[in-house]
Amino acid sequence: MTDVVIPGSKSVMARALFLAAAADGTSTLRQPLASDDTEAFAYGLRDLGYDVTLEPDVWTVAGLPHGPSGSANVYTRDAGTASRFLPALVAAGHGTFRFDASEQMRRRPVAPLVDALRQLGVEVTCAETDGHLPLTVQADGVKGGTLTLDASLSSQFLTALLLLGPLTTDGLAIRVGELVSVPYIEITLAMMRRFGATVDWTGDTFTVAPGGYQARDYLIEPDASSASYFFAAAAMTGREVTVRGLGSESLQGDVRFVEVLARMGATVRVEPESVTVTGPENGRLGGVTVNMRDISDTMPTLAAIAPYATSPVRIEDVYNTRVKECDRLETCALNLRRLGITVETGRDWIEIHPGQPHAAEILTERDHRIAMSFSVTGLRTPGITLDDPDCVKKTFPTFHSVFSSAFPPA
Repeated sequence: MTDVVIPGSKSVMARALFLAAAADGTSTLRQPLASDDTEAFAYGLRDLGYDVTLEPDVWTVAGLPHGPSGSANVYTRDAGTASRFLPALVAAGHGTFRFDASEQMRRRPVAPLVDALRQLGVEVTCAETDGHLPLTVQADGVKGGTLTLDASLSSQFLTALLLLGPLTTDGLAIRVGELVSVPYIEITLAMMRRFGATVDWTGDTFTVAPGGYQARDYLIEPDASSASYFFAAAAMTGREVTVRGLGSESLQGDVRFVEVLARMGATVRVEPESVTVTGPENGRLGGVTVNMRDISDTMPTLAAIAPYATSPVRIEDVYNTRVKECDRLETCALNLRRLGITVETGRDWIEIHPGQPHAAEILTERDHRIAMSFSVTGLRTPGITLDDPDCVKKTFPTFHSVFSSAFPPA
């Protein structure tokens, strides 16, 4: 059995940084994820005037319960969470705050957030294309009220507004239609409550009471999406892998990826504080048809091992993967075809047929999840290379060394 240490969850870390910044007092974040995305968030907070201290095992944030003031220019790199959460955070403050990001992030939408902030009376202007960065928030606090939000593209827009809710004068009532990645919303609600907020979800409406947040000491759990590569590798190679700090008590919905592996023939043991996956001795997994709407960040992981299944693997309801760091659905299909695998795609689905991949260079599109997923494929197909192996720095800077230690080359 191999125990693998997975760095902290990017999703939990981004929410913790927002909550700590908005809280009354100084919060301590333990076992933080130090990666390009989380550093972009932390340095963005510093640019906004927050006192943020970054140590290897502990990050501290001194909150500003009434938001930042003055003016600032913030560059959020490739980070979707920082690009979507920070404009909501500054809306509660007073001043002029400008946000820009990489070309990759500029292409990703922020329109639902911009529209929602405008509904709340916040002045938001987009310098080039409406609904995209760069943008400027002219902040003077937020009264609150009722708004309607399009949450069909990303759960991050709803999370940003939920996090803002306790900082408003009157609270928020947010009506949503179609929702994607519901487990990420559940993370948000749980963490808000842990920092002292009152929030309710009934039907299509989220109601957030005013009152702010209280600082706290918070342990960041390991990243379930990053763990998926190790679980998939174990399932595909007949090995056994355990990740501690994840389990039945985890906040993250992506822990459910192991349920898909179980359906394919892996043995899975989920305990309160650990998850263990053991692959079948012959390494043969069965095909599966699975709806991955709520765990779509693990779609590339499944796609990358799908050729080794004994029958087709069909992944459905993952349209939102087309508006991530790249069009992940199409990028997975492109790379599988480069490996000689037959693939079919539709608007929100991909079907992958069994086959023996051959060596090829993977086009990552600077997407960390594409790079890590197809590293798993390479365990059974020598000669697979990545055009940009360093893009894993976005969420898991030590991925390649950790992965090669857990699954050393034959």
